[in-house]
Amino acid sequence: MARLTASLFGAGLILRRIRGSDAGSGTVGGLVGLFLALLVGEAWGWRGQLVAALIVTALAYWSARGVAATEGDAGWIVIDEAAGTLVATIGLLGWPAVIGFGLFRLVDITKRPFPGVYQADSMPGAAGIVLDDVVAGLWALGMAHVIKATIF
Repeated sequence: MARLTASLFGAGLILRRIRGSDAGSGTVGGLVGLFLALLVGEAWGWRGQLVAALIVTALAYWSARGVAATEGDAGWIVIDEAAGTLVATIGLLGWPAVIGFGLFRLVDITKRPFPGVYQADSMPGAAGIVLDDVVAGLWALGMAHVIKATIF
């Protein structure tokens, strides 16, 4: 069950099946998170998005603990990217949410220029797998809300 959850119910395996590589699977997981954020946000607003982010983050940590010892931070583990995207889009809908997602992926991929992301990624086991995405999500959340307040 941990492997199934960590792969976000198979989303993390899509690119491997299509291309034979897990490269880019984090973006697939993030897109699932964006879809969930928009769906929950429309139905229950920012409070629902916050609850969804907390639940998915907890599931990400639980499932990563179950596979980290044997798999490390494998590319098919994408529930952490869904959690990061959910954090990055709290209180955002429409284009601002898409911008939050894009910023999250930028921060998650580049890591070092953003304090705390690389350090969280360096933590051992499930903590390192999940917390770098949560910290990247927090960075993206702040930037997306600044952009929303400035442009939209």
